[in-house]
Amino acid sequence: MDMNGCGNGVNLYRAAGELAGITSLVDAFYSNMDDFPEARVIRNMHPDDLTESRKKLTYFLCGLLGGPGLYLEHYGGVNLPEFHGQFQIGTDERDAWMFCMQRAISVQPYEASFKEYLLARLRIPAERIRLVNAEGNTGVGNLFL
Repeated sequence: MDMNGCGNGVNLYRAAGELAGITSLVDAFYSNMDDFPEARVIRNMHPDDLTESRKKLTYFLCGLLGGPGLYLEHYGGVNLPEFHGQFQIGTDERDAWMFCMQRAISVQPYEASFKEYLLARLRIPAERIRLVNAEGNTGVGNLFL
């Protein structure tokens, strides 16, 4: 699959397996967060019950990949850096999130080129959240995304 030629968000959504495939990705992501000590720093930002977090991330990724706007439909708009400003997010937290996502992507039945594309695509908001957070963060709380 040539991601440069893909161009159409619907193709990205399909490459991810649509809602079922994205749900599988998110389930693997949160399992990694629970299973790996490297992820403890970000797991501690989440509520004990991850049901809502799983749903929000699944819905967000659907829209990000050109599928239905489920996040917008159910929760309204989202400004990821602003939302995550309530947490201390530096390079360790960004890297822990990316570690969990990389491992989750690696076990999905995606084509290799889509795996590479998706990981690179998700690095952008992860780094943006870290950069905005570095500009000034004073809060703590439960992470719902």
